[in-house]
Amino acid sequence: MLDVETLKKMYYDMVFVRRFEDKVDEYSQKGFIPGFVHLGTGQEAVQVGSVYALRPTDYKYPDHRCHGAISLFGTDKKAVMAEIFGKATGINGGRGGSMHVTDLKVRNMGNNGIQGSNVVSALGPAFYARYKDEDDVTAVFMGDGTLGEGACHESINLAATWKLPVIYILANNEYAIATHYSEAYNVKQLATWAEGYNVPHEVVDGNDVIAVYEAVTRAAEHARAGKGPVLLELMTYRWQGHFAGDPAAYRPQEEVDDWINNRCPIKRLREHLAGQGMADAEFDQVQADVNAEVDALVEFAMNSPDPKPEDAMLHVYAGRKVEVHDA
Repeated sequence: MLDVETLKKMYYDMVFVRRFEDKVDEYSQKGFIPGFVHLGTGQEAVQVGSVYALRPTDYKYPDHRCHGAISLFGTDKKAVMAEIFGKATGINGGRGGSMHVTDLKVRNMGNNGIQGSNVVSALGPAFYARYKDEDDVTAVFMGDGTLGEGACHESINLAATWKLPVIYILANNEYAIATHYSEAYNVKQLATWAEGYNVPHEVVDGNDVIAVYEAVTRAAEHARAGKGPVLLELMTYRWQGHFAGDPAAYRPQEEVDDWINNRCPIKRLREHLAGQGMADAEFDQVQADVNAEVDALVEFAMNSPDPKPEDAMLHVYAGRKVEVHDA
């Protein structure tokens, strides 16, 4: 059971993730952030609940909407924001941008622009942990569109066959770009696809942070015990379009309004905490503190230098020592 103090911390982090995304959206629209930006607004419970259920030593493969989760993995938040802004002070020197923030020191293994590739890469550290008889798990975040990639099924099959400790965290936000998942898959719940690989699966309310935390905790316990992978389907919704600036005309407005007004994950946790005695003044203070924190991150990023053109070839190749032997 999560105690009230932990839930308050989760609430702060969910509000932080929301504000973080709002600012990324704002500055992307203003032209300060290079490249495409894919927002996770509305999916805060998926990210915060999952992070709280994982250990710092677990391997994490975020997807392209995981800015919030990445900022909670342990990396300096200023370095995360600066990276998204493409600045030299970013954790990857501005080379990764919005979709490729990586920090191996906190076992954030990074995302890849190739759809579904992170679910294949996740097999590496999962195999390493099993080979070394360690109980660290590998959590890979993915969307409903990723499940349609053949590489995803190959990953699940191999993880099941070798009993690798992988948690597939599938955030089903209903749309892969502009296609509703019901038009792409002939199943009601995507998690049932795991049955073909004899992999345990669960459908979870992805807008209930407590339910997400409990589900990922159960999955981690299963994987740590050497029983193999688990697939979690977290039912949620992205409030914006596929990318920042996408008008999302393919979605009915009443559907969007319903999710925003009636199923907001932050609102749900606030109502729960209010029932536990948290006062309105405390909620207001959380919002004020978050606003100040995120504004400071944006200020840092905006005032940071751009990468130098002459440094463009740095960090492109790994250094290696070549030994030449006489014949």
